[in-house]
Amino acid sequence: MPNTPAPARHRRRHRTPLLATLATTVTALVAALLAWPGADRADAAPSAFTHPGVTVSRSQLDFARAKVDAGAQPWKSAYDQMLASKYASLTRTPKPRATVECGSYSNPNYGCTDEREDAIAAYTDALAWYLTRDERYAKKSIELMDAWSATIKDHTNSNAPLQTGWAGSSWPRAAEIITYTYSGGWANEGRFKTMLRDVYLPEVINGSNSNGNWELSMMEAAVGISVFLEDKASYDKAMARFRTRAAAYVYLSSDGALPRTVPSQNLDTKDKIVKYWQGQSTFVTGLTQETCRDFTHTGYGISAISHIAETSRIQGQDLYGTDIGQRLQQALGFQARYELGEAPPSWLCGGTLTRGLGPVTEVGYNAMHTRLGNGMTNTQKLTERSRPAGSNNLFVAWETLTHAENPN
Repeated sequence: MPNTPAPARHRRRHRTPLLATLATTVTALVAALLAWPGADRADAAPSAFTHPGVTVSRSQLDFARAKVDAGAQPWKSAYDQMLASKYASLTRTPKPRATVECGSYSNPNYGCTDEREDAIAAYTDALAWYLTRDERYAKKSIELMDAWSATIKDHTNSNAPLQTGWAGSSWPRAAEIITYTYSGGWANEGRFKTMLRDVYLPEVINGSNSNGNWELSMMEAAVGISVFLEDKASYDKAMARFRTRAAAYVYLSSDGALPRTVPSQNLDTKDKIVKYWQGQSTFVTGLTQETCRDFTHTGYGISAISHIAETSRIQGQDLYGTDIGQRLQQALGFQARYELGEAPPSWLCGGTLTRGLGPVTEVGYNAMHTRLGNGMTNTQKLTERSRPAGSNNLFVAWETLTHAENPN
């Protein structure tokens, strides 16, 4: 036997299992970090932003333009629908206000509808400019953005965060196209950026603990504004909050017995979660936090998820391959079944649903089906039946034109 003191032998005898335990612990820690939603940096701002890059890219615009020029369907009918809408009118007069005051369900409505629709009109004119190369549309888009950036100072009343999110989602889409494709000049672009930075971004960047569609729409605005301003810190903050909210908005069976929650909401019991999920106590893949409220608000949430995921993809970080894509696909499919007319079972919302999803399926369907090749029978049927998808007059507009079967 080697002449080794007993204490040393004791230490050596236990060293191997100790090292194995440490190795196992380190491996577990690394695995946990890799499983953390932000570990792959999918929520991180790119080193350089891509422009135009809010919901729609230059290559997507080029695809749509080629289809329209060729008279191909459904793009030509979607284009005709857009140009015939009130939003494309070259005689439109902007109606800016210094203070937009929006109460619950837009009551009171002091500038709420005007702001949202002027923002959609600015985006519509920007699209029309790119597709027609008619400078009148670019100038009208600029006129609308200039009028509001010269006037608005604040949003007030109970719906201020949501109102800001809706209008703030459309403004940067318009600005991205004008700034990066129109060479005719935009003298007040700097003032418009100041408006987004000082009036809109502070209202949305910190999120909301209301129904999930609020925070999702607010993060859509925050992400789009961050891209246009090239504000990496705000982009990261908005993306992180978005991923937490999206995971808490659409249920997957892999979440466990109960849906995920947003920590700041303190939904720490099943009873609280069921109440927040509109009284729904049975959770199945694709169900959303607002399914049992109504499909219209559910559509707002699904649409915002798709818009943020699309912007992230354009900026080089693809969320469609993460749980975000799975939640989006499953939410679309689940809601589409019942939007198409299937009778709900008694365990789902007490057997009664309020339908009316809205024109919100094109972006997510194109991403998960056209690009990734996933079978989405119900979503496909609903999407094709609803073409051309128009506008919900809040923050969604012309997505058959920009995203139908678009491989880019």
